[in-house]
Amino acid sequence: MNELFDLGGRTALVTGANRGLGRRFALTLARAGADVLLAARRPETLKEVASEVQALGRRAVPLELDVTSYASIQRMAEAVARDYPKIDILVNNAGCNIRKPALDVTWDDWNTVLDTNLRGAFFVAQAIAKLMIPRSYGRIVNIGSLTCVFGYAGIAPYCASRGGIKQLTMSLADDWGPHGITVNCLAPGWFKSDQTAALYENSEWVSYLCERLPLKRPGRVEELDGALVFLASSASSYVTGQTLLIDGGMSTGATRATVRKT
Repeated sequence: MNELFDLGGRTALVTGANRGLGRRFALTLARAGADVLLAARRPETLKEVASEVQALGRRAVPLELDVTSYASIQRMAEAVARDYPKIDILVNNAGCNIRKPALDVTWDDWNTVLDTNLRGAFFVAQAIAKLMIPRSYGRIVNIGSLTCVFGYAGIAPYCASRGGIKQLTMSLADDWGPHGITVNCLAPGWFKSDQTAALYENSEWVSYLCERLPLKRPGRVEELDGALVFLASSASSYVTGQTLLIDGGMSTGATRATVRKT
């Protein structure tokens, strides 16, 4: 059974790998046996995570990548094609958020979030799929969020981008399935990360959140590990086009409705 989840001999690319969940994802794949290409806008910020990957006995390679720049995406893909015989796994993680009431969102705010979270994710996937198709194998994991299926006030561009990721995942799964590539979306619920850390400083907000969660607590980052390895490994060979919500049951909606009534 363990061989289903073994990533030994695989090479993964993780975008936005320098911090937060991206960093966790890179280390999770390394622990499962994969060598990891680590991508971020500033490669110097990848030194620490690269050292951690290497300490696990895996190869770690920092790469420069700005997902809002088509030229940067192409340079990254060309470097990968030139220097590495294969890419087995892509974790499309790079993302951002701007928190504002919808009436205050500017044109530039919208473009910043959508260009990063949706347009960037597509063109990175496209560039890496071109390297996977000749080998008839690939695992693409787009990182979404609970907002793939729920909308929340104050983050309209983010919700739009994550809803788009869910739809994009299904489209690419249909497009690239004949080439042996699976495309799925890993959608975390409420986990403490760099993007959400400020929210967790508000104890009242945390209490309110826990009331709405069937499991009555926020997620712990290690609780994403199993789902990521599943989607990146042979264990998910017949799973594609899916959005896997790791959200403590928030997407069931039942607890949300109960809270409204009270």
